[in-house]
Amino acid sequence: MGQLGKGRQPKRRRLAASFMLVLMLLSVTGCFSGTDVGEQSAAGGKTVNLIYYTIGDPDKDLRMVNDKINEVLAKKIGVTVSYIKVPWQEYSDRLNTLVSAGTPFDIAFATEYTTYAQRGAWLKLNNYLSTVGKEMYDTIEPVFWDGMRMDDGGIYGVPTNKEVAVRDQWMYPEKLVKKYGIDISKYTTLESLEPLLKMIKEKEPAYQPMELDKESQNFFALDGYEYVSEKTLPLMVQALVPGSQVVNIFETKEARRILDILRRYYVEGYINEDAGMRESQGLKRGELVFWKAAGGGPLSENSWSKDRGYKLVAYPVTPALITTESIRGGVMAVSADTKHPVESIKFLNLLNTDPEVRNLFNFGIEGVHYTLDAKGQVVPIPPKDNQGNPIPDASPSYAGVQYTQGNWFILKTMGGQYPDPLDKWDQFRASNKQAVKSNTLGFTPDLSRMPIQMENIQMVWNKYFPSLMTGSVNVDTVLPKFNQELKQAGIDEVRIEVQRQLDAWRAAHNTASAPTAGG
Repeated sequence: MGQLGKGRQPKRRRLAASFMLVLMLLSVTGCFSGTDVGEQSAAGGKTVNLIYYTIGDPDKDLRMVNDKINEVLAKKIGVTVSYIKVPWQEYSDRLNTLVSAGTPFDIAFATEYTTYAQRGAWLKLNNYLSTVGKEMYDTIEPVFWDGMRMDDGGIYGVPTNKEVAVRDQWMYPEKLVKKYGIDISKYTTLESLEPLLKMIKEKEPAYQPMELDKESQNFFALDGYEYVSEKTLPLMVQALVPGSQVVNIFETKEARRILDILRRYYVEGYINEDAGMRESQGLKRGELVFWKAAGGGPLSENSWSKDRGYKLVAYPVTPALITTESIRGGVMAVSADTKHPVESIKFLNLLNTDPEVRNLFNFGIEGVHYTLDAKGQVVPIPPKDNQGNPIPDASPSYAGVQYTQGNWFILKTMGGQYPDPLDKWDQFRASNKQAVKSNTLGFTPDLSRMPIQMENIQMVWNKYFPSLMTGSVNVDTVLPKFNQELKQAGIDEVRIEVQRQLDAWRAAHNTASAPTAGG
């Protein structure tokens, strides 16, 4: 199967690079860290060390937490991990480099799960899920496994057991909502926000009216569109319209309307000036922002309030729709080249079924990073200065990235300033039962025979998407250039191929395939 994504190289070159890397490693035996020695000694009955990459800013106490994790894992399953967190803005490139160069690792948070699965980067898990991973398989909601399945029937990653439908939610500071008597349920379209943004700019100059970054926001979902693959391939279908045809979203009237609104908001000063260049990041603590969007499930505003450092309220603006994208939004995968497949699955199985391990990854060490209140809820311990005084608005010395590290339903709930309800996970389960499946749930186009077109399309996307989708450039002049260069890159050929595969998939799954009016 051909390869997709950045940094591709022929198989022979990758094998050669891997061989040279092995020679280099052998030549420096004796220079390994302690965990590397543990891995080399596995054959002698010692613990097996797994190299684990994930996304998130490296924490001050990461090593301390890693040591505690390894103490627990070694006792339970004879495994340790080298827990490596890579900053948000660097992770995608780092993962691509790891895979392309054949660098040894065992487990990774799988951004672009579909693309890397088609590249052959991930281990097929089917046989393991009926043996050493069976407990995990039985624990995670079946719809997640359905959405993870590729066209060959293979499952190549472990999904995070969480909300099945990640709804776009718009969040606001509760203080301003109360001050101006705003009913946030009335603001569910991009156009409807204009009077609010105008008022905030005039009356609350300390606040940024609207915050975007170069990844922007999937405003197209407001009109019912979902991506057929990764967002860097701007092909979409309408998720709830039977027989919806594949379109280049930037050729639609809906996209033009959205881009015009964003441009107006940018010119008016509602959107941050650096939006087209700002890297995607978590909520910055203490930053004064009126409107921001994020994907989340029930009660997300509680965790967002903790991150921001002040109370937020939020309202969902897209339907509770189960899409392939929402299912694959938080996946841990095992490298196809791992030397420890069984141990890797044992680790993932434990992470998804053992509350002690899962809470340790998410919250850190009890008594060091958090305490438990009388209700058994987690209360973070704030960082302190040299005199032992809490440091206001300081980043925690350890924080897991919850959606990247396994089953939520065995996590403790949060207490403290913005406490979760004690029945939080029951509310999530009830919400999951109400979610609706997209008509294309589980569809995965195979574009491995179009690597040149895919690479060229991504280059064009990188060139234009961030500035267009943040209102930073003139739509009249830039949008035609974007679409023209997408055509030159081969997007029409790719669209036709995706449509052919979608029609075949619909026929095989007995779903509607007739085009809609005007399609």
